[in-house]
Amino acid sequence: MARIGLLSISDGRDYVQRDVREHVTRAGQQLAGMLRDAGHDVVVAPEHVESNRLATSQARYLAQQHVDLTVLHHSVWTFPHFTMLAADATPGPILLVANIDPQFPGMVGMLAGGGGLDQIGRTHARAWGDLDDPAVRARILDQVRAAAAVQGLRGSTFGRIGGRPMGMYTATANTDQWMKTFGVDVEEIDQWEIVRRSEHADASRVKEARVWLEQHAGGVHYDGDRLTPELLERQIRSYYAMRELIDEWHLDFSGIKGQPELTAHFCTMDIAEAFLNDPYDWEGPKDTHVTATEADMDGALTMQILKLLSGDPALFADVRHYHADKDVWDLCNSGQHATWYAARSADPLENLAGVHLRPEVFYFPAGGASVQHLAAPGALTFARLTRENGAYRMHVMRGDLETYDDATNERMMRASTYEWPHAFARLHTEAEDFLGRFGSNHIHAVPGDHVGALRAVCRHLGIRYDGFGDAA
Repeated sequence: MARIGLLSISDGRDYVQRDVREHVTRAGQQLAGMLRDAGHDVVVAPEHVESNRLATSQARYLAQQHVDLTVLHHSVWTFPHFTMLAADATPGPILLVANIDPQFPGMVGMLAGGGGLDQIGRTHARAWGDLDDPAVRARILDQVRAAAAVQGLRGSTFGRIGGRPMGMYTATANTDQWMKTFGVDVEEIDQWEIVRRSEHADASRVKEARVWLEQHAGGVHYDGDRLTPELLERQIRSYYAMRELIDEWHLDFSGIKGQPELTAHFCTMDIAEAFLNDPYDWEGPKDTHVTATEADMDGALTMQILKLLSGDPALFADVRHYHADKDVWDLCNSGQHATWYAARSADPLENLAGVHLRPEVFYFPAGGASVQHLAAPGALTFARLTRENGAYRMHVMRGDLETYDDATNERMMRASTYEWPHAFARLHTEAEDFLGRFGSNHIHAVPGDHVGALRAVCRHLGIRYDGFGDAA
């Protein structure tokens, strides 16, 4: 849900105002009602903007309400300097909305005001049309969700547990740039904190969690070496250590380096990463906490944006293999996928039924469980923040997750690393284009179509939108 400020802009001539005031009020009420029906909190400015004084005072009133987005509503011809003054008094994202009505030229006012904002370099978005048109409503609501996501980033803290993993430039970002572009601070925390704190986890809670996993997962495949009850409990202890760090340092999202120190000498972080990203654990429902493996900063930031836009857990994966015969990608990375993706069900046990905890592979000699499952089919939006010559851009594409008969699923999973979670993705772009310019080995996704909202996010953040295929 977003908190929206609604400011109705009007004509500056008193003899015109008398004839349009009722229309402006009615149009504003219609827009406010549509936004409230969509689940948002709407704060309406007490007065229409009919003078330069009111442009400033009413915009300041909305700013004091700490809104995520200020909507400057143009339902009639408006004096453009009212839009300019209101925007100057509004620190956050701005959306200009115009009715399309030949009797009341709100569109003209929006264009005049928007052109003025362009001249001074003030970033804003625009939406226009009949509110009874579903496409118009969708366009406005994309902007609302985007503004709420951008504002949700500002003032947040990312916890980086450990440093750069395995020489990955794409996983490590400039903290100054993050604060300037996204308003996000970075708290550096040593991986030793996971080891140290895990020793103090309550033994009864840890045992109850292990038993819950043994009872409800599709299988816990102990082998007496890479996966034992003791190693699984060590992973659960690591999860509790991370929950403690998140609460103590007030972290909004996180990344764990893991490799090679923890994975070689302690245990893998797969249980911690999967269940932090889940909207539940063995103790019941909880808030999703975005956590990226390999301390991938740009990956975690992308996932946080996707989560803020959609409300759903975000997927994290390597672009592991391309099945050319099916034009399908195997998205697979250790135990990182949230278990929610196994069935995308509100019932954790329905998701867990498709999850297998398997002994980790030779890459991770310390052992522990990999959280293996095959992601359920459905349409998703894929995205990744990357950098080109130091400047941020957002790669975006649509795609569909697919599953097949059991034998085909098994064969395709065994073509890469069988023990890890898999998502078979048909991306709506040519393989040559994707491999030729996608700027990372990691990719992220959430269910649904969020392409329009991601365009708006990029505009608000001042970064380049870089779409693939039908999202270009």
